[in-house]
Amino acid sequence: MILVTGASGSLGRFVLEEVQKSGVPHIALYRSEEDARKVPAGTKAVFGDFADKASLARALAGVDSLFLVCSPIPALVELESNVIDVAKESGVRFVLLNSALGAADYPKSFPSWHRAVEDKLKGSGLEYSILRPNAFMQNILAYMAPSIRKEGAFYAAMGEAKTSFIDARDIARVAATILNAPGEHAGKIYELNGPEAVTNGELAARISRVAKRPVQFIDIPESAQRASMLGLGMPEWQVDALLDLQRYYTGGQGGEVTDVLEMLLGREPTRLDAFLAEFAESFRNEAAK
Repeated sequence: MILVTGASGSLGRFVLEEVQKSGVPHIALYRSEEDARKVPAGTKAVFGDFADKASLARALAGVDSLFLVCSPIPALVELESNVIDVAKESGVRFVLLNSALGAADYPKSFPSWHRAVEDKLKGSGLEYSILRPNAFMQNILAYMAPSIRKEGAFYAAMGEAKTSFIDARDIARVAATILNAPGEHAGKIYELNGPEAVTNGELAARISRVAKRPVQFIDIPESAQRASMLGLGMPEWQVDALLDLQRYYTGGQGGEVTDVLEMLLGREPTRLDAFLAEFAESFRNEAAK
């Protein structure tokens, strides 16, 4: 029995879809009973709160393998540690942890939180594998597309730094493959990068082509980006963490291209141009639609 956490989240929902396709018995964990009522046909839904060990124990009863993912919040280490503790007590044999790029060597921001959870998992006695994915292509839709639709531009203090974007659906396919054959991947850590790396300027040019409208990347001072993020209502801790992570990328660490993802998928990963073309409507202004 496989349990997928974060089943309504930006990655977990894709993992759930892939596990469904495999036909193995599985459970989807939701943080709210309302979300649990939206479970896809053929999937058992359970309610579980990472802060409530009793609810986790109920959810993990009879589970063999667990996909563990958590939103990047300050309580991440505590919450995911709770899940690991209860998984151990409940007889779970294998945990696939979604971590983050930089967990190996960046002692700040989100990567440092994920590293603490990695260390917890390694010391738990459970069999495990760990995924460290680069930035999701879906982040382009979430964070850049709104200003592109409105202004024909997106902004960041990134300069000429490159990012090797990865489609979250490819990560999900890898996750399902590992969950279906955990013995082949136990103890392994996979750094997942996309098949090419681009600067934000290059990204803007590619979006321009698929959207059939001019799109610019505007490099701004970090102070201006910080003020903009705070002005959008983002909490200060999140702004600080995101800018810290951005510094990691501007240092060049986000631009690595490897073949690990292709090896695990058994096919070429999704190319950035194909992803942008699939979601071209997301970049067009309302007047053009």
